Amino acid sequence: MSTPAPIVVVGPTGTGKSELSLDLVERLADAGRPAEIVNADAMQLYRGMDIGTAKLAVDERRGIPHHLLDVLDVTEDATVAGYQPRARHVIDALCGDGITPVLVGGSGLYVSSVIFAFQFPGTDPLVRARLEGELEADGRGSLYRRLHELDPAVAARIGPHNARRIVRALEIAELTGTPAAGMLPDEPEYWRPVTLIGLQLPREELTERLDGRVQRMWDAGLLAEVRGLMEQGLKRSTTAGRAIGYAQAAAQLSGECSESEAISDTQRLTRRYARRQMSWFRRYRDLHWLDAASASLPDDALEIIARNEGQLHRP
Repeated sequence: MSTPAPIVVVGPTGTGKSELSLDLVERLADAGRPAEIVNADAMQLYRGMDIGTAKLAVDERRGIPHHLLDVLDVTEDATVAGYQPRARHVIDALCGDGITPVLVGGSGLYVSSVIFAFQFPGTDPLVRARLEGELEADGRGSLYRRLHELDPAVAARIGPHNARRIVRALEIAELTGTPAAGMLPDEPEYWRPVTLIGLQLPREELTERLDGRVQRMWDAGLLAEVRGLMEQGLKRSTTAGRAIGYAQAAAQLSGECSESEAISDTQRLTRRYARRQMSWFRRYRDLHWLDAASASLPDDALEIIARNEGQLHRP
């Protein structure tokens, strides 16, 4: 019996990746092929971050095992370097047991860290602490200019606004001699053979869906969820505390903005994030795009899986 090849379901937020993954696992099980789901959404790693991440409740998971949900406290920082070995360990274990892993999520760097052959450089707490001190003292712009002088291409890929990645790139530069050592190559090789499925919608349809989703999050009690998480130390995490929707709800709770402003800002940032996700996943050369609104979506996905795996196993 051949080792199962992971199936990867990606696409912008709000396109129904979770629903498709459940359908695929059930269809595969009906065909005598056990499968389980592995989370690749960075914010769904957090315990208690449910409404704002559209995390499936336990009774919505159809009895299907889900891995790497609720594995971090909201006081912890989520990192790709920490996620990669955990996800690969789960996938190795599932494949070893003859179970097909279905990796699902829209966090592009997290997905890429798993499916492509890439090893993250190490870290040095002293170097990191010094750079974070410089960030606090001199600001993000100063560190970004330094990174740009070292490697303009890496600086352009990271952008001037992501302080955490700027600090990490400078740390890697000190440890390895180049910040590029921490970047995925332009033409990465696969860690394992995979089938890549992407979901997409016309922009106008996706925008309407995302705006409605944000409103429903507030209606479903996002403020109460965030209030409880703030009591647990939500703002101590540079990742959880800045998550889209959570930061805006926290600002509303502290009186920094009105509810309408918080919702509007979350909608705007969610739309922008969806555009960035599409740009990221379009770079996957073997990705099979499907219409997220198609009535035959599960059948279309299964056809792609069968065709791709036939090519993978061809002698």
